[in-house]
This record gives sequence, C-alpha cells and structure tokens, in this order.
Amino acid sequence: MKIRPPARAMLVAVLAGLSGCRSGAPPDRPPTGFGEERPRTETRPDERRRDGGRKDHAELDRPEDRGRWEDREGREGRDDRGGRTRRSSPSAGNTPGAFDFYLLNLSWSPEFCATHPRSPECGSHLGFIVHGLWPQNNDGTYPEHCGDAPGPSNPGAYHDFMPVDSLVQHEWQTHGTCSGQPPDAYFGMARKAFQEVTIPSELARLDSEAMLPPADIIGAFIRANPSFPPESIALSCGNNRLTAIEICMSKTLQPIACESIRSCRAQQVKITPP
Repeated sequence: MKIRPPARAMLVAVLAGLSGCRSGAPPDRPPTGFGEERPRTETRPDERRRDGGRKDHAELDRPEDRGRWEDREGREGRDDRGGRTRRSSPSAGNTPGAFDFYLLNLSWSPEFCATHPRSPECGSHLGFIVHGLWPQNNDGTYPEHCGDAPGPSNPGAYHDFMPVDSLVQHEWQTHGTCSGQPPDAYFGMARKAFQEVTIPSELARLDSEAMLPPADIIGAFIRANPSFPPESIALSCGNNRLTAIEICMSKTLQPIACESIRSCRAQQVKITPP
C-alpha cells in the first residue's frame, strides 16, 4: 500500500512521539544558578548519605545508637562527602588545649532537613547553623573526647546558632572538652565565631534549588568576607549537594589559611533551599 506524502509525515510524527514516550527520558535541563527554579524530581539510591553521615538529633539518645553515632563530620575517614576526606586520624594525645587551630563548621540545615524532616530544627526553615567549632592539628589529626567534664547547664542558651540540645551536648563531649575552655566559654567562642561570618546574600535569600560550582559558592563567601584569607574557606558536600561551609580560625578566632582541610571536589553542587 502506498502512503501519500502528508500521511507519511503524520505517521513519522506519531511514531516519533511513541518512541519518546517509551524512552521515558525527560529533556535535559541546563545547570541553574542562584534564584533559578529547577523541579526536584530525581531520586538517589544513596539519599541517606546526603547529610554527610549525620543522624537525626532525636536519635542521639536511642540505646542502639549509644557509642556508635557517626556525626555530621563523617569522621571515619570514608570518602563519602563528595570525594572529600577531611581528616586522616585522631591524634595520639587528647590533652585539652593541645591543638593548632579551630575549624568552624557551618552546616547547611536545609540539606540535613531534606532527609531528616522530623528533626526539631527543621520546622524553622533555617539556613546555616553551627555544627561545631572543632580543634584541629596542622598535620590533619584532631583531638576528641578529652575529658568527662559536664556540658553547659542550660544548652538552650545556645539555640540561636546551635538549635538542638542534643547537638550542644554532643559537640561539648566530642570537641569542646578538647578546647581547654569551660563549657560556657567554649560555646561563647562558637557564637562569636559564627557572628564574625557574613552569609552571602545569594544564600541568605535563596528560595529555589540552585546548582553551582563549589568555587562559585566559596567565591561568594570571600566577597562577603573580604578580610578573610581566601584559603581560609572550604566547602563540604555529600552526593554533590552542599552540606557545609568550613572556616579555619586561630585559637583567637582570626581567620587563617587552612593547612590540612580539603574542599569538595565535585564539579557542581546543588543547594537545597530552606
């Protein structure tokens, strides 16, 4: 049977449409920058790692998690944060005050809340919070659990930058005991360090998912904090998503160039909006 030219064209169009439906492949979308909306429909087999290894604060006191909770910093040396292994190993000595510098970790709360929506911090739609002010050594080692001194008597006094009691207590036990400071002085330093950092306006007003190279995000922090050495700022990611910004600081909280901190090596990272 011969097919007339108009009918042939219509048949080709129909077959092409059917082929597209069978493939199920959506059209490619270009990477987006700050403020450009991109539908979030993809799924990932490893969603649980997007928070950099941190469990929900509400899980900290569960009996099955005591003694084995792996916190946000992905401490066990696995390369599970966008190709980044920040530390080599714990230091041999855990003497309070015996370390070289602090690492201020500003966790991007929206990314944590994307996988832990029932966490107490998530109802407030926060941006960056202080995950911790961590004693570090120039050789890549770090002290932790340097004593059994009790933490602050009123953890809620620090909810303006560290929004959950269990996080305050955990950070004291794991890192604060190594600072050589009493609890309230240590968390006062963490608050001061946080207040010294200006969050770029692009992130402060983000209202839709964005995708950017890590260097662009770090560049935004450098522009917002011109007195900081550019080498003092690093970016942490998990599954190619922003999880934290980290800033190296001296023991007197002056921004300094990082000696042993490596940034996320992904080509681009997605930023979950609050």
